[in-house]
Amino acid sequence: MNIGLIGNGGREHALCQKISESKLVNKIICFPGNAGTARLATNVNINILDFKKVLKNIKLFNIDIVIVGPEEPLVRGIVDFLKKNKVKVFGPNKYAAKLEGSKTFMKKICLQNKIPTAKFKNCINHKQVKKFLSYTKLPVVVKADGLAAGKGVTICKTKKQVIDNCSAIFNGKFKSSKKLVLEEFLEGEEASYFIIVDNNNFKFFGSAQDHKRVYKNDKGPNTGGMGAYSPAPVITRSIEKKIIKKIIKPTLRALRRERNSYNGFLYVGLMIKKNEPYLIEYNIRMGDPECQVILPRLRTDIVKIFNSVISNKLKKIKIKWKNQKSMTIVMCAKGYPGKYKKNLKIKNINKFKTSQKDFIFHAGTQLYKNELRSNGGRVLNVTSIGSSFLEIRKKIISNIKKLNWKEGFYREDIGWRVINKNANN
Repeated sequence: MNIGLIGNGGREHALCQKISESKLVNKIICFPGNAGTARLATNVNINILDFKKVLKNIKLFNIDIVIVGPEEPLVRGIVDFLKKNKVKVFGPNKYAAKLEGSKTFMKKICLQNKIPTAKFKNCINHKQVKKFLSYTKLPVVVKADGLAAGKGVTICKTKKQVIDNCSAIFNGKFKSSKKLVLEEFLEGEEASYFIIVDNNNFKFFGSAQDHKRVYKNDKGPNTGGMGAYSPAPVITRSIEKKIIKKIIKPTLRALRRERNSYNGFLYVGLMIKKNEPYLIEYNIRMGDPECQVILPRLRTDIVKIFNSVISNKLKKIKIKWKNQKSMTIVMCAKGYPGKYKKNLKIKNINKFKTSQKDFIFHAGTQLYKNELRSNGGRVLNVTSIGSSFLEIRKKIISNIKKLNWKEGFYREDIGWRVINKNANN
């Protein structure tokens, strides 16, 4: 079987790695892929938002199944387009993809189905913003309505910060939308809960905790994610039952009522407050870098799982996991998430020895004249699995030091919360 994989980040390299382990696979074609996927697959450098070109290459390479990694092609309707052209594809359709593509849409689903979430207001002008500020305590969370590459959320501690951030969005800071959502700030512990869904059923697909802030001790601006660990201990059995009953089932029922059943990965972004889960956001794909800590723990053949979803037979497959923990630390180009340089040489990649427990997933990389170069803000994900988060982190940092990439930086405190909690018990 030939598999087409759309995307070029760390998530897609992790997916490519897992797909390559399947005995069902002959070839993997990545559109466009990166320097990491090039070792496992054939990279084809095309614009993934040019659906006609994507389709042409799917036919050219005799691809049997297409897996869509990133959110933008999903939100723009690539699944509908490929299905119309009789291509088997894994991912949600354009309507269901609005769960991530529009914060306004997601909040309306919450309101209509009594899904626990922060108090909010959808805004299209300053009058609505000022009204919300008149009855809501600070801090306030400002969220761009559309896709913003992980940079559309700001926690504002003053009214001036709220007004300034809203003005930037209303004035077109993000191309996807000039609308926004204001939310009350929820104090608690964030976690990510993943499921995989076909037209009739869903199954658990791992939990993780991400670190969004750029600097140690969760300081600085939000990023696409500086590191993650899995599983998330904060999600206990009793909390998991509440997540399923109060958040996941009502959402999937709401989409079915609209005759737009959800298909694919669904990432449930949560705030756990006093043992109660609140929905922060939905992502319509695997998280990045959460994917890089969840997939190394997966025992079941991922291609069998994809096949079961596409054929609506998810109920029949048993998804098994390794009884181990996993962590990843993201290496970034200096300056990220602000201005940073690209095309920087990464000389020591061959000093890193991958194994069944140690991985390096390429995120923003490319090959230039057979040299590995950086091609983004988040460049490499250094990942390990083991039995102790503290020991895993020590091993990852040791591996990062072998890379000795002086143009990059990383957070040394990934997993601080769970590690400190265990140390105090």
